[in-house]
Formats: sequence, structure tokens, C-alpha cells
Amino acid sequence: MKIKITLLAVAYAFTLGYSTAQELKVDKKYHKVMTKLVKNKKVKKSLEIVDSEEPATIANMILLNEIPAPPFKEAERAEKLKELFDDIGVDKVWIDSEGNVVALRKGSDSDKNIALDAHLDTVFPEGTDVTVKAEGNTYTAPGIGDNTRGLAMILTVLKAMNDAEIKTKNNIYFIGTVGEEGLGDLRGVKHLFSDASDVTIDSWISIDGGSPGRIINGGLGSKRYKAIFKGKGGHSWGAFGLANPHHALGKAINIFTKNATEYTSKDGLKTSFNIGVIGGGTSVNSIPFESWMEVDMRSLSPKRLLEIDAIFKESMKAAENEYNASGIKDKVELVLVPIGNRPSGKADATSKLVQMAIASANYLGISPKLRTSSTNSNIPIAKNIPAITLSRGGKGSRAHSLDEKWTNIDGAKNIKLALLVTLAEAELK
Repeated sequence: MKIKITLLAVAYAFTLGYSTAQELKVDKKYHKVMTKLVKNKKVKKSLEIVDSEEPATIANMILLNEIPAPPFKEAERAEKLKELFDDIGVDKVWIDSEGNVVALRKGSDSDKNIALDAHLDTVFPEGTDVTVKAEGNTYTAPGIGDNTRGLAMILTVLKAMNDAEIKTKNNIYFIGTVGEEGLGDLRGVKHLFSDASDVTIDSWISIDGGSPGRIINGGLGSKRYKAIFKGKGGHSWGAFGLANPHHALGKAINIFTKNATEYTSKDGLKTSFNIGVIGGGTSVNSIPFESWMEVDMRSLSPKRLLEIDAIFKESMKAAENEYNASGIKDKVELVLVPIGNRPSGKADATSKLVQMAIASANYLGISPKLRTSSTNSNIPIAKNIPAITLSRGGKGSRAHSLDEKWTNIDGAKNIKLALLVTLAEAELK
């Protein structure tokens, strides 16, 4: 039977811990589970350890951030994370065939596997200065919040469990994933949920981005393409009249934006499209031999994502045909290269994992809000595996910029949130 979340004017209040005004309510069943969990002496101790480990958490964040992890080149940071897991203590730690760092903390029953994840990679190219600059409790460096803070958090969760001597019924995998950003296209987590993976995961918790109370239970799906128009190329005067890929691309942009705007303006779940990068050509007086653009389309609805994908493909083909029939010499050729495919979906707000995340946030005095975004959780959500993404907490700004900042304002609260949600899933022995 599904358990309904009722939106009442009066919030439940925990008899211990912090109180908060709740926008989301927790079913009494999960309220009782959380109340019992936080009364446990070892759990109480683990929460205290999170506070005492603040200097070490910051040190790990700086250490890992200053090891570059550009797209598809996360290996050096992965090796250091593996070493840190080993130092804290796990039953087994390895780097899988895709480059993910996987650390196993065995449970007593070993029949269910819980994952706590943060991604290793950043958006910054090789050669970027990733040195951390500290000013008070504010830390500035490319990638400091997204997502080196997340990696430091999962290390502290493990440390708190070990030092408090907490034993769980279920196994816990602490994971540093590759390829979450951009053209990485979630390759790390896709591998973990593929037939090639050497682990089986029954429940997934990511840490990535956002304000402290953001709980992501909706996976925002996307389709991405590089659309390339190719031609012979030639001199702008001597070969004037020859098929020009730039002209064809301009027609393609015009047709697609018109058709896509008409579609996205209709009623239904929000669907977006964006032409983010355009390139090609060699000089102002040369007809280019190639013109290309990179296109991103997103929707929470799998159906609408497929529909706008079809609109894009039809628009590109129409542009190719219309341009080639326009009286130019020779013709252009269209090539579509898929560069991203993230499935969409949504975890039920009444499910255990989402409910326990809300309950944990309420206990800690964090105002929870359910949100949709594109994170590692997209993959398990689309496969109907319990999954959420929790926030790194603190205050972040300028993400994906060279002066990205993260300020430690109650940052330990979100480490405790990740700890409590993980323990609720893994179940105390």
C-alpha cells in the first residue's frame, strides 16, 4: 500500500534533536524509524564525531581539490581517494574498469547493497590551476564545491561510522564516480548499473550540489547531439556558389528553434532546448568544409524527451534537404553524433528512501525541498532503483567557474544528513 504524504498546517516535531518548520511531512512510520535511529548511542556518537572531524574534512577537501580531475582524466584523484579510504578502514577498496573508486564496508547480512556516492570529475580542462585559496571559512578554487566537497563528506561519513563502531545489516559501498559532468555523460554510474559492473546496488545515495535542504528525487533527462554539416569547402570568391555548411547550419538552427519553440510552448511538463556551442570554418575568405553545433534537450518526461528528440532530427534533415534543393552547387551532408543521453524519471515522494531523507533533514533543522536535476541518480531512478541526491550543504557560489566558492556555514549538518540517510538504508545491526 502506498503511504501518502499529507500537507498539514501543523508539523510533526521530534522529541529530540532540532526542530524546524516543515514543508514536507513524514509518515508516522518513518518518523518512528528516525526517532529510534537518532536515540541509538552509537549513532549519537557518530554525529558528534562528524563535528570533531571538521578540520580533517576540510583538509581532505583541499587535498583532493588540488589533484586535477579534468574530464576523462580522473585517475590521479581516484588513486588518492582509494588511499584515503584505505587509511580510514574498509573491508575492500578498488578502482573498477571504468575508473570508479569503490570501497566496501560489509554488513552482517550481506544481502543488500547501499551506495553512497560523490563524483570525482570536474568540468575544467587539463592545466587549470586548482589551488585552493582560503579566506576565513570560505574556500575558492575550480571544483571546490562541485564536487570535491562531496568526496570529503563521504570520507567523513565512513570515519564516523568506524570510530563509533557502528555495525549495519547491509553492505555499504562508498563510491567516487568518474564522468558525471558534461560529455562524461554519467559514464561512471552507467557502468555501475551495467552488466559489466562487479557490484550490485540496491539503493543509491549521491552527494552533489545545491542548497542544504535540496533533496533530488527527480532525474532530469537529456539528449545531446553534435550536428555536423559537411561540404567540399573552397575560396569565397573563386568557388562562390558552392554549398556552404555554415549557411546550411543557419537554416537548421532556424527550422529547429521554430519547431522546438512551438512544441515547448504547449502545455505539459517543462521541456527545454539549447544550442550551446557552434564551430567550424578556417578563415573569413574561405567557404568552410564543416560547420557544427552542439545541442542539449531536456525534460523530466521520458515521452516528451523522445518527442523533442524526434523534432530535432526531423528539423536537421529538413534543413539538409531544403538547402541542397536551393540551387547551390554540389551539396552538404548532415552527420548527427550523439554526445549525451541521460534518462529521466522520478522517485516516489512516499518511498522509504525519500521519506527517510526528509525525516533526517527535519531532525537536523534543515528545511527539505524535493527537486529535479541531472545527477548520477538519473540512472538508478530510471531503472526504478531507490535513489536520491543530497546536497553538499554550506553555501556555494560560482559553480563551474574559475572562482568557484564554498563557504562552511553549518556544513557538518549535511554530512550528518548523508550519514543518517545511509544508516537508515543500511539498517543497524
